[in-house]
Amino acid sequence: MTTATANPPANQLAKQNGNGQQETNGIRKWLGSDTLKQQLAQVLPKHLSPDRQARIAMTALTRTPKLADCDPASFFQCLLTLSQFGLEPDGRHAHLIPFENRKRGVVECQLIIDFKGLAELAMRSGKVSNIHADVVCENDDFDYDRGELKRHKIDFRKPRGEVYAVYALVRFKDGSEKCEVMTREDVESIRRRSKAANSGPWCTDWSEMAKKTVFRRLSKWLPLSPEFRDAVTADDDAIESVGNLINESIDVPKVEYKSKSDELSALLGKQTEETTATGEESQEQPPAEDLLPYWLKVVAECANEAALTRKHEQFDSVRADMPKEHSAQIDEAFSKRLAEFAATTK
Repeated sequence: MTTATANPPANQLAKQNGNGQQETNGIRKWLGSDTLKQQLAQVLPKHLSPDRQARIAMTALTRTPKLADCDPASFFQCLLTLSQFGLEPDGRHAHLIPFENRKRGVVECQLIIDFKGLAELAMRSGKVSNIHADVVCENDDFDYDRGELKRHKIDFRKPRGEVYAVYALVRFKDGSEKCEVMTREDVESIRRRSKAANSGPWCTDWSEMAKKTVFRRLSKWLPLSPEFRDAVTADDDAIESVGNLINESIDVPKVEYKSKSDELSALLGKQTEETTATGEESQEQPPAEDLLPYWLKVVAECANEAALTRKHEQFDSVRADMPKEHSAQIDEAFSKRLAEFAATTK
């Protein structure tokens, strides 16, 4: 796949501004330019056109006016990256979110790929026949045991109650299934460490972001395409150091389902405080050249599946610091260790 860069339009735009301040409508002008459409054409798959992608990006600007204040390079890089995966910033498959980077003193554009976008990429792998994700509420009939989802029944004639868990289920073409379940507290722990914890879809579409969170955890153990892995890596909804972000305390949505058509019937809840205790000792990261033996040792020392999952999440945050062949070896080690745990529970 051809890789394009957002630097040319961003740099040319900066030259137009002269005083170092970007024009409010500068990004809008470039979205209609032939230069940008030529770059989009280099990376877009055949089923999407540059004109359509530019129009949808313009709609995103209209829907979120603060995007026009973003650093142009970050905006166009997000748009081109999304185009490489054949996804659109339509608010359903992916979101473009303005994020104020106080350290740099600029507003940056962040790319968040939604659950539907990741599901579409997973289906393109040709190995998956069905993907389902849902929230679990107090009044649902839910039965999950040792990695197997046995039952989830919903009575839509009465209120479902408050959400207490979320799950994702993948069925492969050979008939086998893999399921992952996370508690509401697990999801909230991830949200609080996200770059976009207090804005965008985490505030407007909590249930969809919760489904995406559990699906991302599930996907680590699935034989999916490199395209899918790249999309997960490019997703800016990643765990960040709180010191670099503007993470004000917010009220976490308390979702209660009263009917099928009213997914988010309550968006007010008690303020939650971030907890960092995990029951594991923190480990200092070694130099880059020692990352491979370090992580192979970490995998081997995991005592259970829960610890293995937490370590895999930590590894995702540093995989960009090592060669792809090393990260592939570590992913294989995680998969083998998971298979060992699965074998001991049968």
